[in-house]
Amino acid sequence: MNPKDAYYETCAASIRKHLEKRRMEGYYCKSSQEARDLALSFVKEGDVVSFGGSMTLAETGLLEELRRKERITLLDRSTASTPEEVQQIYEKAFTADAYFMSTNAITLSGELVNIDGNGNRAAALIWGPKQVIILAGMNKVCPTLEDAVRRARELAAPPNCIRLNKQTPCAYSGSCGDCYGDDCICSQTVITRRSQIPGRIKVILTRETLGY
Repeated sequence: MNPKDAYYETCAASIRKHLEKRRMEGYYCKSSQEARDLALSFVKEGDVVSFGGSMTLAETGLLEELRRKERITLLDRSTASTPEEVQQIYEKAFTADAYFMSTNAITLSGELVNIDGNGNRAAALIWGPKQVIILAGMNKVCPTLEDAVRRARELAAPPNCIRLNKQTPCAYSGSCGDCYGDDCICSQTVITRRSQIPGRIKVILTRETLGY
């Protein structure tokens, strides 16, 4: 095993122990395919499933696999034709059996940090769906909570603004402008330090670099 892989496994083992203390489940996979297959194993026939916006879910092929499944009900806002339909899907997601997402950052001590514009993804993480399954590359791991918040604002938000064609300072300069404009995607900053329901939140880490 090369030193980088050994380091990732050591970090992941530590994070998993801290997640357990925080009543969340932690897993570590060596590839995105392994992580995807593990994530899908938490979905059973007849489940209502939804997901938050995430490059990680797309890069792992998870979204494609969910869209192929015929024996689940997938709440997919990409199929909506009006803003009203999108809103309905957001609201129905709170009753889902499984909700998939990534996280903008995770600390070595197991805290999750997420920044949202609309807040639907962060809201579903906090409350509603029976289980929340998070996929994240080890590139999302940060030493401290301060580092994690900084990562979410300065490393995750700018490329997401560019991807979404947002007219924000970070989309032009590459650095956070602490803006308040209509296109700002940093309306909510959520720190998850504990799951009220044991095992509801499942965090699947993979050694691959995924997402922003």
